[in-house]
Amino acid sequence: MKRSGLVLSVMVVGVALLLWAGWHNLRERKLAMRQAQENHVVLVPEKSGAATSGSAMQPDPQSPEAEATQMRGKVAPAFTLVTLDGKKVSLSDFKGRPVLVNFWATWCGPCKVEMPWFEEFQKQYASQGLEILGLADDVDAGKDAIAKVAQKTGVTYPILLTDGKVQKAYGGPDGMDYLPMSFYVDKNGVVVEETAGLGSKDEIEAHIKKVIASGAAPSAGGQ
Repeated sequence: MKRSGLVLSVMVVGVALLLWAGWHNLRERKLAMRQAQENHVVLVPEKSGAATSGSAMQPDPQSPEAEATQMRGKVAPAFTLVTLDGKKVSLSDFKGRPVLVNFWATWCGPCKVEMPWFEEFQKQYASQGLEILGLADDVDAGKDAIAKVAQKTGVTYPILLTDGKVQKAYGGPDGMDYLPMSFYVDKNGVVVEETAGLGSKDEIEAHIKKVIASGAAPSAGGQ
């Protein structure tokens, strides 16, 4: 009888610990998301004759940062990078499909908030050809640290190691000024949307729907 009671007590304590761990993780994630959203920054190049919308903070359009990141309407710079397991992946591998190119880093809390959303959307829109590529912007952290974050966030889409050149191609001479940073590339290889900072899950899904629907010919001003 005493042994049964001990076993039952251990089980109760175990279940309590699991529940506490789950609650703690959820609380930490919500706090990170709230903090990220308080610092929400979205770079939205102004449309000609159209007012900008939402609560997004608009950078000085003349600033070097804004100029370096205004890629909407341009052909996405090509790249060939290596995955964590050594496989070469090129943007051109996905020609004819919508691609979300996301720059992130292991130290970036907002990045880790949105990565599970990307994983969810990757599965949800896979039948419509969506591909998501996660470009780790802190290769110095090491493969193990990058892989650990990818595993912890539940990401199964390709995680690519950056080479120092791709950051400049997408972010400007000094690389990325903001993280996370995402580029929504349509079937023709044209960037139809770009964002810096953490947006809401609904905003990300709206961008994904937009890039899936997009298929216009590349603009003459593209690269």
